[in-house]
Amino acid sequence: MHGTHKIAVLVLPGAAPLDVGITSQVFAPREEHAYDLTHCSLAAGQVPGRDGLGFVVEHGLEALAEADTVIIPGYRFPVRPLETRVLDALRDAAFRGARMVSICTGAFALAAIGLLDGRRATTHWRMAPTLAREYPKVQVDGGVLFVDEGQVLTSAGVAAGIDLCLHIIRRDHGVQASNAVARVLVAAPYRSGGQAQYLPRGIPEPLGDVFAATREWALRHLDEPLTLATLARHARVSERTFGRRFVEDTGYTPMQWILRARVDMARALLESSDFGVEQVAARVGLGTGANLRLHFQRILSTSPSEYRRAFRWRESRAS
Repeated sequence: MHGTHKIAVLVLPGAAPLDVGITSQVFAPREEHAYDLTHCSLAAGQVPGRDGLGFVVEHGLEALAEADTVIIPGYRFPVRPLETRVLDALRDAAFRGARMVSICTGAFALAAIGLLDGRRATTHWRMAPTLAREYPKVQVDGGVLFVDEGQVLTSAGVAAGIDLCLHIIRRDHGVQASNAVARVLVAAPYRSGGQAQYLPRGIPEPLGDVFAATREWALRHLDEPLTLATLARHARVSERTFGRRFVEDTGYTPMQWILRARVDMARALLESSDFGVEQVAARVGLGTGANLRLHFQRILSTSPSEYRRAFRWRESRAS
C-alpha cells in the first residue's frame, strides 16, 4: 500500500455503535500506518443509530467515490431494501476497485449489490441463515470470525470486527504494525478468520485457561520441536482431548496453529531484522530456508525475500 490510504466508513441509519467505534479506534492516525479515515452517510449531518446512540458525520455519499477502502458497519433491519443512491454509490466504488469490507450485518449491503455472489462470506451467526436465504448465490459461512476474499472482506458481529480490521492492517503494513495497534486496544494480536464465532458447547473455564497458557507457552518456544504430544503434555490432558478442544477454540488443528504462528514470527523478523532467510527459518522452528519459502508461498502467496522487500520499502517510504 503506497502513500495515504483513504478509508470511508458508511454509517447507515440504525448503525451499531460498537461497529462504527471499532473503525474509529483501529484506523485512527498512528505512527504504524497511514490511513485517512472518513465517516459518511446518505448525507452529512445526524444519523440515527441503534441502542440509544446516534452519530454525526461530516460527509455524504460522495466520500465513497474517493475511498480506497469502504467499510460498512452493521445496521438494524438489514433485510429492508437500501436506497438506490446508496446501492449505486457502493457499486461504483466496487467497480473502480475499492476494497469492500463489512462488519456484522453490513454484509447484507454488499450482498444487495451482487458483490458477494459466488463468494464466501460471513455475518453474525444469528443472521447467517437469513443472509443465505435472502441471497442464495452467496456462500455463507456463519461459523467463522471473518472471511478474506481479496477485494471483498466480511466479518461476524461485534468484536469480530476488531479481528478483521487488525487483519487489514496486517495485510497493508505487516505484523509489527498490527500488533502495535492491538496493544493500544488491549486486543488479541491475532485471531484467525477460521476461528469459531461461538463454541458449540461450553468449555469449563479452568480448561480454557490451561489451553490459553499452553498457547502462550508455545509462542515462546516456537524455535523448539513442538508436537501434539508436547502441547497436550503441557496442558495436562490427553492428545485426543487437546486436539478436539483446540480446533473448537481456534479454528485450526494444533499443528496448523503452530505453523501459522511460526510464519507470523518469521514475518516480524523479516520486517524488523537483517537476519538471512536461513537464520529466520531456524529462529522460528521451520528448519531450513527452503521450508520457510514453501510455507510462505502456501500461506501468503509470496516469498520471504519479496515480503521483506515490500515491507522494507513501505517503511522507508513512511520515514
